[in-house]
Amino acid sequence: MWQTTKHGLYKQFNFADFREAFAFMTRVAGLAEEMNHHPRWENEWNVVQIWLISHEAGGNISDKDHQLAAAIDGLLEEKPAEPTVATAALPLKLERAKLYGDGGSRGNPGPSASGYVILDMNDKILVDKGVYLGITTNNQAEYTALKLGLEEAHKMGVRELEVYMDSLLVINQMKGIFKVKNRDLWPLHDAIQQLSKQFAKISFTHVPRELNKLADAAVNRALDEELGTHRAKF
Repeated sequence: MWQTTKHGLYKQFNFADFREAFAFMTRVAGLAEEMNHHPRWENEWNVVQIWLISHEAGGNISDKDHQLAAAIDGLLEEKPAEPTVATAALPLKLERAKLYGDGGSRGNPGPSASGYVILDMNDKILVDKGVYLGITTNNQAEYTALKLGLEEAHKMGVRELEVYMDSLLVINQMKGIFKVKNRDLWPLHDAIQQLSKQFAKISFTHVPRELNKLADAAVNRALDEELGTHRAKF
């Protein structure tokens, strides 16, 4: 769903590969021309991030932005969702859950992936997913893992979520202990803050890397599938 952030109306779209992402951008470009309203966007391989603001509204969000956002969503309505095997069998509502997230970059910046695992309170794995992101930084990959995990948990109907990550930077920035000085992380941080408000209760806890092995494995699995298992782990 679209998020209202200080940088505009924001949404991230994930696709199977660059070709699919580029085809989507081409269709969005056509819409933007028709509506004479053009987005700010970023593309890294299969990920497209879009921000919408209205210059005539002083750089704020206007009805024109919401109209374009709805039209962009309409481009994807004909494509059915493809739930994972794990999420397809989930109950409609899950009161409480745990989320473990991680991200990694082989090069920093370099080929990157995000991984997240959602468990119930009895530590039963419900979702275990890794997503290749293309060329980005380690911090961006970690933030993206958190964002994707929160989106998944929200879809599952989770009301109370415990978040665990081995990134002290991400955890302390989400707690407000550290400031977000890297401008490249602002949109992700803003989106995650908005997502966090959709939970009745959410906590962020730093854990050592050895306690985050499931999410770490999801990251390396996504990288290995894309780059080949002969590449060194990050």
